Amino acid sequence: MSLIREAVEWLLPHKCDICGKVADVTADDIPGYKDIYGRIFNEQPGLYICGKCFSQLVPLEGLKGWTLCLSDPMSGDPYPELALFAPFPYDEICEKAIPAIKFRNRKEIARLFGIILGKTVRDNGIKADLVAAVPLSEERFLERGFNQAEEIARPVAYATGVPFATGLLERCIDTRKQTELKGGEARFLNVKGAFALSAEWDVTDLTILLTDDVATTGATLHEAAKVLLDAGAAKVLCIAFASNRTVKNKETV
Repeated sequence: MSLIREAVEWLLPHKCDICGKVADVTADDIPGYKDIYGRIFNEQPGLYICGKCFSQLVPLEGLKGWTLCLSDPMSGDPYPELALFAPFPYDEICEKAIPAIKFRNRKEIARLFGIILGKTVRDNGIKADLVAAVPLSEERFLERGFNQAEEIARPVAYATGVPFATGLLERCIDTRKQTELKGGEARFLNVKGAFALSAEWDVTDLTILLTDDVATTGATLHEAAKVLLDAGAAKVLCIAFASNRTVKNKETV
């Protein structure tokens, strides 16, 4: 069967996990990728991507990746200076990649993004005591089979040498998908009270890198960070692979 499978793969080349065109870049073509991937995930990558998509994964220059977490400040916000580091624009490639991760179960894209983001975070000298991921609800996790934020966060922890805090936050409300809602206020209210700190963790006086895949209004990250700060964390820095703060797309409200 293996010979038949190899023949079929040779005759029918793999498609790019992002755009669907013929994939001409593999894990072997990215220096150090297979080794890093194996150390983090204890398996070999199944990455398929085209050179055009890969070449567009370029971080923003200088301080452009730094913004406030909320795109529209909320009245009465207890943490108005909560910062967001999102070094990649939510542009055409991310508009294709993020839905592929979430709705077509392309976990490999999230892991690639995590490894790229981890290097970017390290190169920017960002330090912390813990790295954590925004959690999914149990229902959504069972639907998807993985948490894309965690797949991105683990490489960030590896690159920075910071422990990954498994299960730091719990999702106690299965909220509506943020993409179904328009306007910052609607998204803010949708996630209000959705997160809780696990009883197994004490975050007093710790600095935490809170990670998600994408930040649009920033409401999800802000609500999760608020739980950690209310519990005594010294500082929370929100991190996402991409945001729409520097570009216009269908997520912009």
